[in-house]
Amino acid sequence: MLPQPSVSRIFLRESGLRTSGSIEICTDIDAHPLTRLELAGRDPTVEAYDISRIFVERGPIHILGAGLSGLSAATILANAGIEVHVHEIRGDSGARFDGDFQGLENWTTGNDFFEDMREWGLDPGSFKSDAFSVVDLIHPDDVITQPRTEGIAFRVVERGTDEHCIDQGFKRMAIAAGAKIHYNSRRDPQDCQIIAAGPKESSAIAFGEVFHTDHPNHVSFQLNDKLAPGAYSYLIIIDGVGLICTCLWRKQKKSGRYLNETIAWYDKHYELNRKPIKRVGGKGDFSIPDRYVHDGRFYVGEAGGLQDFMWGFGMRYAITSGSLAAKSILGECDYEDEIRKRLVPLIKVSATNRFLMNRIGDRGFKKVAQYWMRDQKKRGDGLEFMRWVYTPGIIRKMMWPIAKLAMLRRKKMNDGRMVTRMPFRGSLRRDSWEQSEEALKIGEQWKEVKKTG
Repeated sequence: MLPQPSVSRIFLRESGLRTSGSIEICTDIDAHPLTRLELAGRDPTVEAYDISRIFVERGPIHILGAGLSGLSAATILANAGIEVHVHEIRGDSGARFDGDFQGLENWTTGNDFFEDMREWGLDPGSFKSDAFSVVDLIHPDDVITQPRTEGIAFRVVERGTDEHCIDQGFKRMAIAAGAKIHYNSRRDPQDCQIIAAGPKESSAIAFGEVFHTDHPNHVSFQLNDKLAPGAYSYLIIIDGVGLICTCLWRKQKKSGRYLNETIAWYDKHYELNRKPIKRVGGKGDFSIPDRYVHDGRFYVGEAGGLQDFMWGFGMRYAITSGSLAAKSILGECDYEDEIRKRLVPLIKVSATNRFLMNRIGDRGFKKVAQYWMRDQKKRGDGLEFMRWVYTPGIIRKMMWPIAKLAMLRRKKMNDGRMVTRMPFRGSLRRDSWEQSEEALKIGEQWKEVKKTG
């Protein structure tokens, strides 16, 4: 005989936590907006409620953070007829960004991510995106090769508050579905069911320059330990606007020199006719929490540590986790189970890859680039190498405990959660160098641009 839903009384408040009022447990799962509650103080892996799910009649859902993960959840819940309130500390969605380009990867699974979005009821046509099937791969010795695929390797989107940005597209979807977004709003996380706030600390940082150019649309990806310690730099050009960015996975003094030197390299190797507009920056915080549902709250996107440790790609994880949290609240899936099945294996592989990358310099980067191109020649598809990189094979599964012990540190968060976090690494001896004459000129050029406003 199949286990039946438990029928009992439980004390709730609006956020789903215990309080003085009472409400009946609903066993007719088709009659109301539904959610499964995590009972305080019990182990969900062994308690009976994990076998016979408890559903309750639900009031308004409050979401902390109006980024991609929070707005994904808001859209799906509002489309299901639930009253949704999204609280954002900033004045608009995307306000933490400044018109910089980011990549939405399409290689961690065999399907097109836009198809996943449509299946969840999210419209990829609500924002501007540019698909790419080829990229310039720049080796540490300045050799340039081109991984390519017949399909879509990745899409470039713009982050920010302009109408065509992905953040604004998700904002419009949520509003159209009926969600209410409260900007410049501070909400106690304990009064929210979904936590979708951005990063609090830094495991890595990035610096970039946005500029006008007459170069056609293009993407370059560079492996160079001098210009981007432990990471990579890139060039993205979309419709006459370019972005040169360097990512630093090791903490540095005088970090502006990395961007100046990186710009000097791209100026030398590409005909950019670069006219600087502004400089931008960002950070990433990488951690793996013990649980993704804590005290009845769903942690999604960066708030849940759902980031790619290797390259820093996070938008796909943000949208996926926000959507799964909403579906879990609707009783369509178990959020904890789905995250551990879909995303955690990818995150662990990316963390293992990051552990390996931390231990190689340009010589190792060169071998990676060469192997990538040999693999493309063998298979006829450059995207297959990237899929292999994120496949949890036997060797990387065996390496994971070593990577975890060597690279990550345990930390208790302010909300009581325990996470295993990657701290910002210190610099190495080889990170000490002086800027070239070309880089110094670029630094002076930027000073003049700032003077003119």
